[in-house]
Amino acid sequence: MNTKDSVARFRLVLRAGSIVFGLSAVALIVAPKLFNELLGLVSTPELEWSMRMTGITLVALAGNMFSHSTRGSVESVRLAGFVMMGSAFALGVLTLLIGVPLTWFTIAYAIVGFGFSAAYAWAARS
Repeated sequence: MNTKDSVARFRLVLRAGSIVFGLSAVALIVAPKLFNELLGLVSTPELEWSMRMTGITLVALAGNMFSHSTRGSVESVRLAGFVMMGSAFALGVLTLLIGVPLTWFTIAYAIVGFGFSAAYAWAARS
């Protein structure tokens, strides 16, 4: 496999990730209380505000991921893919370190993060 194949795989994973982050963003903006409860957190107005802010940030991230996947140069796609590989792994770790008893949703969310990190590693191979 060559760099062209790797970039095509990165584009695919970035596009899929943009959809997942976009859906998470909508959930965080529209239903932060439900999201908090699924994570096992006690929801407060302050935490819900924070989750909405995170959701808005995820809108920007999802848009950038989609943009890189469809219009990015070889170098920008590879850089975005490697950044997201580390970020997705860190998301999985931080999700497991939430500080409250783990729920099925918390574990599933962590698996999604680790899964995307693995997908980016798959994409990186040349």
